[in-house]
Amino acid sequence: MSPQKRILVVDDESDICEILKFNLEKNNFIVDVAYSAEEALENDLSTYNLFILDVMMGKISGFNFAKITQQKFETAKIPIIFITAKDTIEDKLVGFNIGADDYISKPFSISETLARIENILKRYDENNKHSDIKLKRSITTYKGIYIDENSKTVTIDNKPVQLTKKEYELLVLFLHRPNKIFSRNELLQLIWDDDVYVLERTIDVNIARLRNKITPYEDILITKQGYGYKSNLE
Repeated sequence: MSPQKRILVVDDESDICEILKFNLEKNNFIVDVAYSAEEALENDLSTYNLFILDVMMGKISGFNFAKITQQKFETAKIPIIFITAKDTIEDKLVGFNIGADDYISKPFSISETLARIENILKRYDENNKHSDIKLKRSITTYKGIYIDENSKTVTIDNKPVQLTKKEYELLVLFLHRPNKIFSRNELLQLIWDDDVYVLERTIDVNIARLRNKITPYEDILITKQGYGYKSNLE
């Protein structure tokens, strides 16, 4: 029997939290709720299989909470659903650009929401099942690439490779989010500090250096003209 999936619901409306918790638990999910992003961040986020987030909350919005999880290697792969009253096209584009897997407008249908949750979790299970990536005890591997996230070391075909901090973070991000296209602006937000002025050209330079260092697997880093970069782990 497959283990129960753990879901974290983050919404400052207690009624929404209660409705989602009740119905999700009825469908055999383990559910925790938090009434703010700040409260949610006190949990061990790496233990969850899905985040369900409101957008408009206190000091930290759902969008910003999602960005925080994207920046942490242990939570970068966890799928995200936004459930929110902010339902303009612009809002949805922001959510999807951050990395959301779905965007549901309030008021929402419980049956439809459950179906979407099941679909997303099934898709992630299938991706992990057929992927060459294995994430265990902070070890990430793909073919001859071996990353120990505890010691922050990388080996290629059993030979140590010296990466800069940014090159290392880029490599781990791409391996944790296979086939996700990241714009240059997204990579700047995720990898570089917000208070550091960095040109988008910096991304291209770091990707080029990273490709040279991970030979013969440099082809896993794909340039999507006009969009940004992605990893191809087929």
